[in-house]
Amino acid sequence: MSQKFQASVQHRGDVSYVKLGGVIDEDNELNDLVDKIPAGTAVIDLGEIERINSCGVRDWVNWLSKLESNGTRSVLVECSPAIVAQINLVNNFTGNGVVKSFYVPYFCPECDEEKVLLVEASDMGPPPHEPPTCRCDECDLVMDFDDMPDSYFAFLANQKKLAGEPELSGAVNDLARGSDASGKAKVKSRASQPNLGGPQSSAPSVPSLPSIQKSTTQPARTHSSGPRLPSKQQTGSNPGSKPGSNPGAKGSKPPSSPLLGGKPPSTPNMTPAMSMRMAGGPPVTAPGKSNAIVFTLIAVLIAAIAVLAYVVLTK
Repeated sequence: MSQKFQASVQHRGDVSYVKLGGVIDEDNELNDLVDKIPAGTAVIDLGEIERINSCGVRDWVNWLSKLESNGTRSVLVECSPAIVAQINLVNNFTGNGVVKSFYVPYFCPECDEEKVLLVEASDMGPPPHEPPTCRCDECDLVMDFDDMPDSYFAFLANQKKLAGEPELSGAVNDLARGSDASGKAKVKSRASQPNLGGPQSSAPSVPSLPSIQKSTTQPARTHSSGPRLPSKQQTGSNPGSKPGSNPGAKGSKPPSSPLLGGKPPSTPNMTPAMSMRMAGGPPVTAPGKSNAIVFTLIAVLIAAIAVLAYVVLTK
């Protein structure tokens, strides 16, 4: 038997109680149940069916046809919301069978809880059909019907009358010893997912990233071979303090700021070439020819002024 699909058959006289559960898909084993169900009445419990796909619908319809050809009358009890959806979509989904009871889904927005309530088809009355009132088990408020009434209860308009219902109900209650056939509501969490028989898989844990700490005690490295400037990001860096001293300790002076009138920290004397090398730029050439030209022009100007003064004074 497939882990996704479960089935069991019990007998009492000419009544066979068939309980199905799980998923009805292409891997179902419905054909294996044909020989286990003799002629008579087959009460098919569908309360544990979680899902049925198109291949499962095809096999289901063919299976019911084989049972009917063998002289078996099918009665569907505790139809899950997934089965009710297929009954409304597929015309011959129930074959010549009758739906005796089905589950109605509800939702509580206050408690975030879902609930399915077992309802007898004979208690719904004539159309238009309205969902029965259902209260939440947590807050005792009236729950919201979790579907559209016109579409969910559409199959009841063509529902056949079930013959011999009292005797059939007694046989079903005796055969369904281990199932909840008393009409008691079932509650499930909205966050829960159906277990399809496979191993439970947990979401992979995300490894935590290592913490990155930025070092503030090391001076910044430069590509220059010249002297290094004191780093401004050093913790408690005070040019006038002793190594290892705490600026926040009692009796120690806080580092002065130039904006507050304090004396800015002294920096070593550097030539323009060293400054440019510290900044990563090209070295500045020493003033050579430009200074010589300036001095020559000044000397020529002084000589011209002297000649002009001599000429003026000798006249």
